[in-house]
Amino acid sequence: MRRAIPKIAAFAAVAMLALTTPAQAQDQQAAYFEYTDITRDKAVLKLTDPAKIQHARDLLSGATTDRPHIVGRIVPRQASYNPRWNYHYNSDTVDFFDVAIEVCDATIPYVEDHLDEAGGAFLPGYIWCPWTSRLTREIPAP
Repeated sequence: MRRAIPKIAAFAAVAMLALTTPAQAQDQQAAYFEYTDITRDKAVLKLTDPAKIQHARDLLSGATTDRPHIVGRIVPRQASYNPRWNYHYNSDTVDFFDVAIEVCDATIPYVEDHLDEAGGAFLPGYIWCPWTSRLTREIPAP
């Protein structure tokens, strides 16, 4: 019987891993960061890429000042972790930058106010790169 328990436990662990989808595994590794811009309004983004999470943490700690601004594709609907706004960054597209073209620049409230225009001449392809964006803190998972 003693030998059967470790085998059953190992089988259960393998079964749990098999049932975990890549998205679920990635969500377990997600980190959430508050950001702001020149308006001082705040929003939250979710990062799932370990390298980008580390870059965000390095920005917050002062270990780096490279690529301090946020860029990515927005999704025009509310996210549970960013309830104040009717849009959020698609986590898979978020990155950081130093300099970007003007066509993707807008403030947090301006995007909200003009969300129905996003994806066309305003924020083509839903790409948003607020020039004055900066992370303010890491927050706990909602």
